[in-house]
Amino acid sequence: MTTTTTTAASAVDAQRLEHVRQVAHDIRMGVLEQGEAQGEGYVGQALGIADVLAGLYGDTLRLRPEDPEWEERDLFLLSIGHYALALYSALAAARVIPREELLTYAADGSRLPMSGMKTYTPGMEISGGSLGHGLGQAVGMALGLRLRGQHERRVVNLLSDGELNEGSTWEAAMSAAHWRLGNLVALVDLNGLQADGRTEDVLRLEPQEDRWASFDWRVLRIDGNDLHQVLGALDAATAVAAPEGTPTVILCDTRLAHGVPVLEAKDKLHFLRVAPEEWPVAKDQLTARHEGEQR
Repeated sequence: MTTTTTTAASAVDAQRLEHVRQVAHDIRMGVLEQGEAQGEGYVGQALGIADVLAGLYGDTLRLRPEDPEWEERDLFLLSIGHYALALYSALAAARVIPREELLTYAADGSRLPMSGMKTYTPGMEISGGSLGHGLGQAVGMALGLRLRGQHERRVVNLLSDGELNEGSTWEAAMSAAHWRLGNLVALVDLNGLQADGRTEDVLRLEPQEDRWASFDWRVLRIDGNDLHQVLGALDAATAVAAPEGTPTVILCDTRLAHGVPVLEAKDKLHFLRVAPEEWPVAKDQLTARHEGEQR
């Protein structure tokens, strides 16, 4: 069972799209501010996944910013802890944490460590770091919500393509289908690069649609930097969300450092070290792009 989403423009009205586009810009600017504060970081992935997080935190997830532990909230699990600066920006955009707190990223005493940790940050549901654990935790939480009769709540897990190297991810995928966790959505960031090189060189991943479908998941594949497609896929996943049913995976093809040419041009995009004089250039480029989209 394979479903491929290429566009869902007709399902997204202009006002909704503009709101999410503004959130995506705010997330990217927050990522650059955090990166500038430290001079380095996992900035490329964070810029690439910003549109997906904007769709979630600007539109789709059920949450109460003033009460991050609200018992009826959807659960968003970031198993790729090094993407934390992207989630911190999304939490700031959603007003779960103060925006000015982003400038404390990775500093001593900050609530925003370089790798995401539940015990430090409001709105962080799990501690990341060791890859391959997120989907297993998501399976347990989705099953737990069903057993508790909390049928309106959903569990969303963001994982990376490099994380698909981990066997535990596929054990969790198999379990989700076995338990018919229709309230579970997995998002996979397919940016094509991991610490040891190109994902296809480290361990071949494609064809992703067929692999997930063979585990009995409902599969959507989108351009993760196209907000029409992001919102269309999230709508489609929400429409079928149910306590029991087929789990959904949204495969998101993204581009590292998307929206900031001075960073897109760099060779080593997995972990970026940026010269002090390049940060203002990066922010100017991002602002110019955003203003161009608004015309």
